[in-house]
Amino acid sequence: MRCPKCGCQDDKVIDSRASREGATIRRRRECLGCEFRFTTYEEVEREGLMVIKRDGRREAFSREKLLSGLRKACQKRPIGPQVIETLLENIVNELEDKYDREVPGEVIGERVMTGLRGIDQVAYVRFASVYRRFQEATDFVQEVKNLEEPVT
Repeated sequence: MRCPKCGCQDDKVIDSRASREGATIRRRRECLGCEFRFTTYEEVEREGLMVIKRDGRREAFSREKLLSGLRKACQKRPIGPQVIETLLENIVNELEDKYDREVPGEVIGERVMTGLRGIDQVAYVRFASVYRRFQEATDFVQEVKNLEEPVT
């Protein structure tokens, strides 16, 4: 590991701790050249997921794209950024645990809608309107009626 202060590649690990529920390891290091202390993180590198789109195309899974969709759905709603980040982490972790290489786009969309439904009904309907491609007002009315039904 290269020291961020002097660039020396010799260091020693002072302390190691698991973080993020054991998914990463936090290490405190000390440069043997200048004695500067710094922190590094290690995590398992997973192969990237591919998303199978509705038209059959395949596209690399983008955490940023998913986060953007969640933020748009939650825009101007009383939902803190930490709630959105937690939902994002839960969705990404579920997908990586359940799917090795490819995940259908429908699975992602349905999982997002399930998560948003539990957080904010307006954000849920906003996301559903884009995801399900509502064409008419009756589509919105039907989705709002579905909100009255218990989640299964």
